[in-house]
Amino acid sequence: MTRERLYLFDTTLRDGAQTPGVDFSVEDKIAIAGLVERLGIDYLEGGWPGANPTDTEFFAEKRTRKAHFTAFGMTKRAGRSLSNDPGLAAVLDSPADTVCLVAKSWDFHVTVALGTTLDENLAGIRESVEAIVSRGKEAMIDCEHFFDGYKANRDYAIACASAACEAGARWIVLCDTNGGTLPDEIEAIVRDVADHVPGERLGIHAHDDTGNAIANSLAAVRAGVRQVQGTLNGLGERCGNANLITLIPTLKLKAPYVHLFETGTDDEALAQITHVSRAFDELLNRAPARQAPYVGEAAFATKAGLHASAILKDPATYEHVAPETVGNRRRVLVSDQAGRSNMLAELERLGIEVQRDDPRVGQLLDEVKRREAEGWAYEAADASFDLLARRTLGKVPEFFRIESFRVLVERRYNAIGELVTVSEATVKVTVDGETLISVGEGNGPVNALDQALRKDLGRFQRYIDDTELADFKVRILNGGTGATTRVLIESRDGAGIRWSTVGVSPNIVDASFQALVDSITWKLMKAGAAPARVPGRSPEMTG
Repeated sequence: MTRERLYLFDTTLRDGAQTPGVDFSVEDKIAIAGLVERLGIDYLEGGWPGANPTDTEFFAEKRTRKAHFTAFGMTKRAGRSLSNDPGLAAVLDSPADTVCLVAKSWDFHVTVALGTTLDENLAGIRESVEAIVSRGKEAMIDCEHFFDGYKANRDYAIACASAACEAGARWIVLCDTNGGTLPDEIEAIVRDVADHVPGERLGIHAHDDTGNAIANSLAAVRAGVRQVQGTLNGLGERCGNANLITLIPTLKLKAPYVHLFETGTDDEALAQITHVSRAFDELLNRAPARQAPYVGEAAFATKAGLHASAILKDPATYEHVAPETVGNRRRVLVSDQAGRSNMLAELERLGIEVQRDDPRVGQLLDEVKRREAEGWAYEAADASFDLLARRTLGKVPEFFRIESFRVLVERRYNAIGELVTVSEATVKVTVDGETLISVGEGNGPVNALDQALRKDLGRFQRYIDDTELADFKVRILNGGTGATTRVLIESRDGAGIRWSTVGVSPNIVDASFQALVDSITWKLMKAGAAPARVPGRSPEMTG
């Protein structure tokens, strides 16, 4: 059976830039374009040349190797000629292969927002498409608020799409701009439009304001569209856009789509999708969503002992796809709900060799349950569990010994009269029998401790120079002045590796310090650093 070609269009560099707190530099855009191309995306929309300095510089040259380099703009302004529209001219003059112009398709917007007539808007769509085609570029029209426009005036919305098609547009994209349309409406409307504009020239652009962007995109594909637009990790204004990181594996692995369609994403590219998703989050300096479909750390994780045992025997009955196909991995969590199967599976993953009947496995399981009853959370702190397991089995080298630490917090006026709060930490450690004292300043006590602890670890310093604190979470486990505090710390290094550690104490600073020490210890252990040299004492910690 011959499968139809389905085209993927990435709008991360434009729609994603509308996300609150996101501001791409030119260098960011170049890096993101590289990530997008690794997935075999057909079209990469780079932004709006001429609209701002960043987009203008990005379009100074072609930035893609295989994907259609696409410039975004808007159709000819009402009341102006093509030659007297500098915004359109900047888009047409760019090195883009494809030009995507947004057009009004809701009669209310035409008359109120544009202040023009319905006929003049149709003429503007036609003339703009013809101008793109005359430059030898592929033309695309985004019909803004198409579904709302269709509901208000079906005939006019379809007339806008038909005008673009007749003028030579390769793609006419139906946009659910406010994200309020539901899947059954999308499917019915697209089927109707496909009677007037061929489905192989239709696309879908869905926003996620009802949490249905993926479902709406799939509904549109079923109804006939052959281009799907979206962003990496669902970035976008308000609630975001259709998430290509979720959509691509669904199209590639799920029936009926896998049997009916092919995309530019091959199996090798699909196996990189988890890495691409996390690398994108790393570039944005934000923690990846743990429960993201397909690529999240918890996407193939199980906690209950009964399920864990069954998964190890027959993974296919509990996992909807094999995690390796999307570059992820199976995780059997260790927690107070865990059984012996969970523990053995996790020890095997960590590379800790132990016999199934080794009594220390039971001791470790009891220790985990005891600690989690006190507030520890090892399912969210894999590095701390790794260390606990190895200590129980007597296999963690001692790299340094903490002798003491102290934190001071001072609120004062600085040299220019501003009231500031400054934290200073002092940490005393012993490395190879030598005492080292370091002082660090930070914008809080934990930041100061982190700075001081990583400032000087003697010969181990080179292993941790690229280590930094990536995320910090605090939870109060019970109320009152004697409340127990749990601190979860996520660290990362220059290679993009992330690991999590946990600390528990009535004192938030002490809990934070425990997690910081675990973080550095785990990093040194994984880096293969030689243990401390202390005369008369074994370099192995046994508990």
